[in-house]
Amino acid sequence: MKFNPIAFVVNLAIPLAAGALGSILTLTSVKTWYPTLAKPSFNPPDWLFPPVWTSLFILMGFSAYLVWQKRAQVAHFPRTIAVYFIQIVLNILWSFLFFYAHSIGAALFEIFALLIAIVINARVFYKIDKTAGLLFIPYFLWVCFATLLTYNIFSLNG
Repeated sequence: MKFNPIAFVVNLAIPLAAGALGSILTLTSVKTWYPTLAKPSFNPPDWLFPPVWTSLFILMGFSAYLVWQKRAQVAHFPRTIAVYFIQIVLNILWSFLFFYAHSIGAALFEIFALLIAIVINARVFYKIDKTAGLLFIPYFLWVCFATLLTYNIFSLNG
């Protein structure tokens, strides 16, 4: 398929914009509230989160571009895009619940919905383009780790 630079940039920009929105929701709490929480010993340093999330959002955007390229072959492309946007919204919602609302319990509940949405999204994308589906593996693994962190922070601070 012919490379479409505009579609490529748009597909990268969507998850990166979601990540930027999530970052805006965390800005104040990362400096004030989050440092006061008890965290497990395996909690990564704060500087690690931005490059990891940026990398994951880039992979997500590239994956979406691969699916977009095959949109003419997808019988239910609007549903495919809906699945993609649902998991993006759930990603932002976690940041809102955890960092903005300081609701660790709600964030813990919500992150399980995010994991399910990631698996569904990866599976839907995989059926369209194997690489697109496989690109969701690092995202899924990181959110599994984030789930473990969220659970432990909830347990230590509940």
